[in-house]
Amino acid sequence: MNHLTLTSSCSELLGVGPHTAKRLAKLGLKTVQDLLFHFPFRYEDRTQVTPIKKLKIGEYALIAGTIEASKVVYGRKKNLICKLADATGAIWLRFLHFNANQEKLFTQSGLRLSCYGEIRLGAYGLEMIHPECRILKDHNPPAENTLTPVYPATLGLSQFLLRKLTAQCVEILAQHKNEIEYLPQEILQQLNLPYFVDALYNVHYAAKNLTPEEALARNNPFRQRLIFEELLAHQLSFLKFRQQIKKYAATAIKISEETTQQFLQQLPFPLTNAQKKVITEIFSDLEKDQPMLRLLQGDVGCGKTIVAASVLLQAAKNGYQSALMAPTELLAEQHCQNLKQWLEPLGITIAILTGKTKGKLRTETLQNIAHNKAQIIIGTHALFQEPVAFHNLSLVIIDEQHRFGVKQRLALWKKGEERYPHQLIMTATPIPRTLAMTLYADLDISTIDEMPQGRSPVNTILVSNKRRQEVIEKVRNYCKQGQVYWVCPLIEESDILQYKAAQTTAEELSLALRELNIGLIHGKMSSKNKELVMNEFKQGKIHILVATTVIEVGIDVKNANLIIIENAEKLGLVQLHQLRGRVGRGNEKGHCVLLYQNFLSNKSKQRLMVLKNFFDGFSIANKDLELRGAGELLGTKQTGLQNLKIADLICDVQLLSLVRNVAIALFRQHILAVNALIRRWLGDSEKYGAV
Repeated sequence: MNHLTLTSSCSELLGVGPHTAKRLAKLGLKTVQDLLFHFPFRYEDRTQVTPIKKLKIGEYALIAGTIEASKVVYGRKKNLICKLADATGAIWLRFLHFNANQEKLFTQSGLRLSCYGEIRLGAYGLEMIHPECRILKDHNPPAENTLTPVYPATLGLSQFLLRKLTAQCVEILAQHKNEIEYLPQEILQQLNLPYFVDALYNVHYAAKNLTPEEALARNNPFRQRLIFEELLAHQLSFLKFRQQIKKYAATAIKISEETTQQFLQQLPFPLTNAQKKVITEIFSDLEKDQPMLRLLQGDVGCGKTIVAASVLLQAAKNGYQSALMAPTELLAEQHCQNLKQWLEPLGITIAILTGKTKGKLRTETLQNIAHNKAQIIIGTHALFQEPVAFHNLSLVIIDEQHRFGVKQRLALWKKGEERYPHQLIMTATPIPRTLAMTLYADLDISTIDEMPQGRSPVNTILVSNKRRQEVIEKVRNYCKQGQVYWVCPLIEESDILQYKAAQTTAEELSLALRELNIGLIHGKMSSKNKELVMNEFKQGKIHILVATTVIEVGIDVKNANLIIIENAEKLGLVQLHQLRGRVGRGNEKGHCVLLYQNFLSNKSKQRLMVLKNFFDGFSIANKDLELRGAGELLGTKQTGLQNLKIADLICDVQLLSLVRNVAIALFRQHILAVNALIRRWLGDSEKYGAV
């Protein structure tokens, strides 16, 4: 094995044939390094042998002894049972699945075994069902020298095989110890971090003086070294991407104060100070000949679209094209209506291009885009498809960026011919500042932290599911003047999760409220059908829209000012806040009913009270971070860090500021280490791919 390196294929390891290689690949394990980065999710303590006399029911233990008797027992299913004895007593081993070779082996009287498993009470007394067994030769100590790792596995890959393969990989790792330490010595000393090889070894083989809980703790120095380095690699990839992009030229857009004033004067409402502040920040970027890379984050309903309109207007008045990409056709149409209302009176031509744009209209729209007859183009992912040729694209705005993959963003961005367009990304997902600086290290961040005048907080109440019928009657009366969202987290009944699903709820409401039209929308519907239902709801043809969380980012329905969210205790506070933001978007006050299951734990009640008492999304996000700790504040797909191997953005949030500082220092002084760390954790195709 001396010729193997960390990039060698798993197929070159002893004991890996085609079938095993295929099963390893199912877990994403293709190289030696992949196996080394396949970390234990728990540990078992097999460092001490427990005398059989001292075994306790319900505990896991390592025992050692000699087979005294064995037999095959026939019942509903054939069982092999063996009596294992030591000097203090005896226990029965029960095997529900076994082959002829195993039966022959375990029926050998006098065979010495060490066994690990859970102690249960069976028909013959104490027993272990399907324990992990090892044959003891004279030279074999029964106990292990380290804690035993337990790895994520799949069908056909046993823990025994994964440990055996990992042991080979650790040997290969030791041979390359000096050449794979990429963190400079001064940083290791300053942060008191162990060497990379030592960290990997000790995460796979935790010391016997640790408890399994201590070995798994995130402040374990060996585990923390790997967590720190993985977060660092992602941070470096963001910074590298930013550095690369800043080398490209962009079109400087001259800002006209007169144009801005014309736009503001025709609005029926004043801008908030927060909106004015972020507009100034964005305008400052646009006047530079380097591409703007800016994130605009703000709460639901804070007025991000108005900011986008003011930015699009400046580009158009300079004679340049802009593109605004939305995640759904309905949202694109809503943006189009708003922008036409605000900008067409100022002489701006606006086009829309979505999957719905067909035939002659599509051909005409594509020609208008190519010949600069459309100054602002709004659309969905259709904007970055091959036939779309822009004339002089200088600005790209992406709404709800987490709904798009990075490659999709880049595909639209590269439509800018010789120069790269400025890029503004908008999100209504409130993110605590420390997290935002890590998740969007490639972007400057602008925040709208103020709501428009007259936008009152949504009245939020907690209601037990015991009062469900009462809620349904209230909804009947409410629908005489308005429309209702009724949100459920699942689309079909589940034996495991005992709460109502959207399909069942829609049927229930249809029976109880026969005089009302009930609509249903969920993630398994086609885009076309979802758009159809949402349009009917917007037009007032549907009184109650039963939905899964697909409406979290959606259109404004001014007449829908009541939202009922079932099983609210099951959802994150940020997601609940986003859902709540669907109502109260017109002149009427919004109302939100959080319908929870009959028994609510103190922790769940505490979380829901945060939503009742707080209305600012950023405050809610920070509270969610405090309360949930190890939970997921954000879905990983939103973060762009969905492939974290050992780090966790929430659990390890206290490291993020330090990671950012070290990343900046490495960029200034150790560029070779930067590239090596990115390759180690993200591979050759880095986070953003080739630019």
